[in-house]
Amino acid sequence: MSHPPEASKPPTAQSGAGPAPVSRALAADRLGAPTVVYFVLSAAAPLTVVAGVVTTGYAVTGITGLPVAFLVVGVVLAVFAVGYVAMARHLANAGAFYTYVTRGLGRPAGIAAAWVALIAYNTLQVALYGAFGVASAPLFERWLGVTPAWWALSLAAWALVAALGLMRVDVNGRLLAVLLTAEVAVILLFDLADLANPAAAGYATGTLSPAALFVPGVGALLVLATLGFVGFESSVVFSEESREPRRTVPLATYASVAIIALVYALSSWAMTVATGPDAIVATARRDQADTIFVLAEAHLGPVVVDIARVLFTTSVLAAMISFHNTTARYFFALGRERVLPAVFGRTRARSGAPQAGSIAQSVLGLATITLYALLGLDPLVQLFFYGGSFGGLGVLLLIFVTSVAVIAFFARRPSGETLGRRVIAPVPAAIALAVMVWFALDNFWALLGVPQGDALAWVLPAVYAVAAVLGVVWAFVLRAGRPAVYAAVGTGAKAATVPDGA
Repeated sequence: MSHPPEASKPPTAQSGAGPAPVSRALAADRLGAPTVVYFVLSAAAPLTVVAGVVTTGYAVTGITGLPVAFLVVGVVLAVFAVGYVAMARHLANAGAFYTYVTRGLGRPAGIAAAWVALIAYNTLQVALYGAFGVASAPLFERWLGVTPAWWALSLAAWALVAALGLMRVDVNGRLLAVLLTAEVAVILLFDLADLANPAAAGYATGTLSPAALFVPGVGALLVLATLGFVGFESSVVFSEESREPRRTVPLATYASVAIIALVYALSSWAMTVATGPDAIVATARRDQADTIFVLAEAHLGPVVVDIARVLFTTSVLAAMISFHNTTARYFFALGRERVLPAVFGRTRARSGAPQAGSIAQSVLGLATITLYALLGLDPLVQLFFYGGSFGGLGVLLLIFVTSVAVIAFFARRPSGETLGRRVIAPVPAAIALAVMVWFALDNFWALLGVPQGDALAWVLPAVYAVAAVLGVVWAFVLRAGRPAVYAAVGTGAKAATVPDGA
């Protein structure tokens, strides 16, 4: 089956007799479905979520229904994915959310979504540098007797990520495959240890019952569970570089949602089995992110736990690599369509990597590490925790808007898709996501760990509102001053034919 025009390969930017140093096309046919899954799951950072988000969920909300919350959110996102991947069959574009919102709700809304996406994904990526520095410093202290500054370790990780960002995407994929396999293996080992050593309550299943969600404060719990899935949507970002994208993207998306939901639900339930449902909240509040390691050390010994702590840092590193690649491709998609300067729409001829976007993301990471180090800010709370919550909120907003765009797109252009893919699945998904967005905004103070009514809880979400407004304004500026560029917004590969000076 032939691809639609949007999925066709764009021409390279060449002039003269020799090959150009850059191209306007991402390298096609380099990623199969397993590699895309590695990118997606690495962005989700399973071990980081199990150690951080799960224990935070128990400690902050005091609710034990987190296992079933992961399953519920997984179902909602799987239903959303029905329309999402159906649209991907017609629009293979590295812009993902930006392209889908443009084609569904119009160019101004699409450019607004692009601004939000750039802020959200860049924030998620740079926030991880704080977690990496803090998590890896104790390992050096324990093994070498020295305690390096968090920022020094973060700079080492930054250099590796920056270098990988300019390499072939499949090189990044192979590294992520190794890191992710080890990461998931240690999670499952910890889960087996927890399940093999149940507390007095035995294998209680109350935390897996939907009834566990009908309690006050469940909104914050659902939002925390949703944040654990951030990254699943990035399968579409790699559609232009995938082999058989019409098959690869749906397979990678559904597989990622299913794996994430099952691993998180199993791990969060296994913790309640090991401690007893009545004790998990107190345990999480006492041991915090060390909860899974404390439980494991009692049954597996310190050597295994030390290995797991190393894998915790590589989990963060893998997420950084994945988000760096995702963000660079958003820069590329916007540069190719001249929404950003044209330099962002070119790639390295040798590796096919989006060169300017990767460099821009690396510069932002370096600036963030330097700023936090100079100001003496807390890398865990003020960078990782605040940044992760803020970036995750942005992705949730984009998923909701995209769910509406999917409905609008197929309402105008059924494209041969079934009623289930066009309406029956997308409509309830949009409704459920609207509820999640409301929960997220209403409970954002709880996610940040600040008092209710604190300015930070409304200032951070307001940043996205301002960015969206500026995006709409920029769309109108393009329509008035650069109509050829405005007309190419959302066209993906076709935009490569627009002259640089248009």
